[in-house]
Amino acid sequence: MFENLTSRALPSLNALRAFEAMARTGRATLAADELSVTHSAVSRQVKALEAALGVRLFQGPKHRLALTPAGQDLAASLGRAFDEIGAAVRKLKSDGEDLHVAVNASLSVKWLIPRLPDFAARQPQVRLQLEELAPHATAHRGAEAVVRITPAARLADPLATAFIPNHIGPVMTPALAERHAADPLAAPRLAALTHPQGWAIWAEVAGYELAPAPEQPFPHIHFALDAAVAGLGVAIGSWPLVAADVAAGRLVAPLGFRRAQSAFALLAAPGAESRALTAFRRWLVDQGKQTPPAPTASP
Repeated sequence: MFENLTSRALPSLNALRAFEAMARTGRATLAADELSVTHSAVSRQVKALEAALGVRLFQGPKHRLALTPAGQDLAASLGRAFDEIGAAVRKLKSDGEDLHVAVNASLSVKWLIPRLPDFAARQPQVRLQLEELAPHATAHRGAEAVVRITPAARLADPLATAFIPNHIGPVMTPALAERHAADPLAAPRLAALTHPQGWAIWAEVAGYELAPAPEQPFPHIHFALDAAVAGLGVAIGSWPLVAADVAAGRLVAPLGFRRAQSAFALLAAPGAESRALTAFRRWLVDQGKQTPPAPTASP
């Protein structure tokens, strides 16, 4: 399919799409989900592309593949090309008021969706469609923008708009905090598989040396936070994601919150500017200004 797009010999477009998605999401399984194909189909397409080009695009063990220099160059070029194609198609299909945004699941559930009625009331003409963003991805095919917690180094990108600084801290129920008043970190430790380094990041910014302890894993950050609300243990939470639970008394932060080297940000796709995206960006910034400051000690 699409094999003879020009007189020059091009690799399969399906293989290029599979490689670009795998390079962007970091995993064949995530690329397969995005493309609605099987994991093995993505792997076969990438191997076929490597054979057609005569170069290795990935290196390392299967569970920790990394792009080769050739793979990095090709991924960057394909990313720009697919972004331009997507922008051209959206321009033809839309009247400018459709907006596709990809969001990390926990940020969507715990912060964005509860606030969307306000956006809908302010911008009723914008048809906002949300899609799930892979945990480590900074772009999503077909989305004009992504919203995620973004490392500080990426915030210098002119396409990035930070709207809330990220403060993190251990959270638990008041009853559990009282039970472990002498040492809140002695409570059972909860963790998220999508953000396994959460405890290590907090320990570094807070200056704590964490004693080795088992961590009960949950698939997403919001699962771990809900487990904390249920009293199962202590979880690391970003202040914007737990502010409502803290205000309602469902959670407390006995050690307060510390500034992390990251922020909640919108990352726009190249060439995706529109009135709808501008309105959404401004709304996010306004919502960020309304976020109360993170407490340094338990309320």
